Amino acid sequence: MTVDTTAEATAHPADHSGGPCRTLSDSVALVTGATGGLGRAIAGKLVAAGCEVLLNYAHDSRAALDVERRLVKAGGTVRLVRADIGTPAGVVRLLDDIRRTHGRLDVLVHSAASFHPAPTAAPHVGRSLRDGAVALGPLLYGASRLGELMTPGKGRIVAVSSTGAHRVVPGYAGAGMAKAALETLVRYLAVELAERGVAVNAVAADKLADPGVDALPADVRERLERRTATGRLASPDEVADVVALLCRPEAGGLHGQVLTVDGGAALR
Repeated sequence: MTVDTTAEATAHPADHSGGPCRTLSDSVALVTGATGGLGRAIAGKLVAAGCEVLLNYAHDSRAALDVERRLVKAGGTVRLVRADIGTPAGVVRLLDDIRRTHGRLDVLVHSAASFHPAPTAAPHVGRSLRDGAVALGPLLYGASRLGELMTPGKGRIVAVSSTGAHRVVPGYAGAGMAKAALETLVRYLAVELAERGVAVNAVAADKLADPGVDALPADVRERLERRTATGRLASPDEVADVVALLCRPEAGGLHGQVLTVDGGAALR
């Protein structure tokens, strides 16, 4: 793992006037996949809530630096940590680094994902295994360390899943199986970590209104929107809002739950 010390941010006082309620002040949060659209949105919500956010990424240093600049400009305290969380060594080094630098972790949001589209009847086994490794990485490879690192009584672990874990989506079998396994792992960890006061939950997202959707044919997008109760696709910010809610002190009674943010698509 490489820690980008040259990109570390110092604290910048935020303007609280009319701003969001900083319910997580002085909390240390790790967001995996923080340079992606949803991970970036989640990091922004946690910064706004008062967290110092550790931004994990694996490859794209340019995108990571851009996210860091934006969050610092918004008044956040952030630090970039580069690690491949799809490998046991990457996860162990990442969590050990956090222990050395902070001594604890209050919030872990696992947003990183891997997706290799392929027909279910003709899968690329290696790529499907990679999808599973990234989906399970921090919660599986780092399970023993998380039990000790997460702050007792206030620790929050939130995994980002997908409605493809329960619904058949063409070409999505590898990622769908990975997300289904992730939700199972969330339930098992929730039981074992609850006695330490650490809440483990998941948020499942459907197709989101992001640049990827803009590239779809108009009729495909319209069909996706029509199947939702709201008549539109959920946004990354809406998913990030639910993730942030699960990190709040008031969410301490939720354990092993999967909250779905899909604009009501599953209702039809």
